[in-house]
Amino acid sequence: MPVPILKQGGILIASLQTAVTDQDLIQLQDDLSDRVGRFRSRGVVIDVSALDVMDSFATRTLRNLAEALKLRGAATVIAGIQPDVAFAMVELGLTLDGILTALDLEEGLDLLTATLREGDHSVG
Repeated sequence: MPVPILKQGGILIASLQTAVTDQDLIQLQDDLSDRVGRFRSRGVVIDVSALDVMDSFATRTLRNLAEALKLRGAATVIAGIQPDVAFAMVELGLTLDGILTALDLEEGLDLLTATLREGDHSVG
């Protein structure tokens, strides 16, 4: 099932659902990269609050996606990592080093807006 992507001004919001597959994540990479260019978006929030698990593939894909979007001129925030997921990621050595994270979608939008206002896409 494709990941829904909403456009809010100059920001794209992608909301991952509980049944996200590796193929869905690959498609998300393609879709977000395309839409950042097409809509000239300056920021992306990826909401993962519905995910109960983030394995190494999902973590690596999100990290790579955020880096690729930065190269395309868009700052990225990963929002909504659940506490159990965060602890499991730490135990497995999975990190999102250099990527902005936020407690939830609202905080993610606020953080992204502040980052864009400062004009610093390299924060992380």
